[in-house]
Amino acid sequence: MGDKKLILGSQSPRRQELLKDLGFDFELKLKEVDESYPLNTPIDEVAEYIANKKSLAYLEELEDNEIVICADTVVCCDSEVLGKPRSIEEASYMLRKLSNKWHKVISGVSIRSKEKHKCFSGVTEVHFKKLEEEEIEFYINKYKPFDKAGSYGIQEWIGYIGIDSIRGSYFNVMGLPTYLLYKELKEF
Repeated sequence: MGDKKLILGSQSPRRQELLKDLGFDFELKLKEVDESYPLNTPIDEVAEYIANKKSLAYLEELEDNEIVICADTVVCCDSEVLGKPRSIEEASYMLRKLSNKWHKVISGVSIRSKEKHKCFSGVTEVHFKKLEEEEIEFYINKYKPFDKAGSYGIQEWIGYIGIDSIRGSYFNVMGLPTYLLYKELKEF
């Protein structure tokens, strides 16, 4: 990376915390970007597609010494992409769908400078125990998971009581595949 200046293009406090904990200094720059994607996009490519779309919004403003990092996380269950819920009903639907099942959490990352670009993603498999309706209702009402893919944060109460198994990176489920990001930034 050398003398490059890092910019994080993410509103997520979890991504900001993880990048800081990786030991990187960065500037936060936020842009509103439409997170839609073509319906024919393969499920495993949705997060990278959106992360790339986000990073493209910064391209014209980047200085020669700047690198922007953008990310997106999706939850995939039964061939369905579960994004951020827009209502209590949608959040309840998602958590009921994840109950007593394995699902995949895919965090796509786009690293971009004026002259280079790299996209990659981390995949983690997560299993929830059978969630009770009271647990789902309590979690949604108390934690308001409307900014989280799949309607949950692994680092919150529902993760403590509901997740009984995980295969892959915990931090990827939080929204950033830290091991991969560190490796890719060193090589960028």
